Amino acid sequence: MTKLDNIDRQLLEFLQADSKLNVKEIASQLKMTKTPIYERIKRYEREEIIEKYVAVLNRKKVSNSMVVFCSVSLESQKLEKIDEFNMAVTNIPEVIECYLMGGSNDYLLKVVVKDLNAYHQFSSGKLAALPNVAQIKSTFVLNEVKRSTVFPLKIE
Repeated sequence: MTKLDNIDRQLLEFLQADSKLNVKEIASQLKMTKTPIYERIKRYEREEIIEKYVAVLNRKKVSNSMVVFCSVSLESQKLEKIDEFNMAVTNIPEVIECYLMGGSNDYLLKVVVKDLNAYHQFSSGKLAALPNVAQIKSTFVLNEVKRSTVFPLKIE
């Protein structure tokens, strides 16, 4: 884990809020010159604190899709079986997030599909067909109350 000082946290908060801000704008906000800001950003990229820059899309404006959370239980929790599932699930475009969990289910997946019929085809045709899948439980999103890509830097 990289140690971040107060300037690092502020700078990263600016970049998370709007990665299109230029160095001059950020330097002005932080009351610094451009060079140290530029050097810090380059260090974040080098150290992979910043993994990549992306455009966050408004799902409702680009498609009439639905979001489903799937809890997946595996038949076996052997490491090789978990690795097989991990590799297989990363190649499914409908799965936009996947987490290996502790507790009653092995995985939690965030899935985006066109509609209920598309989800049925996805869950029975793709997800259930993955290696080692024992059970799938689905929860359908009715309303997205909060969605954020901002990592909270003030967690201690």
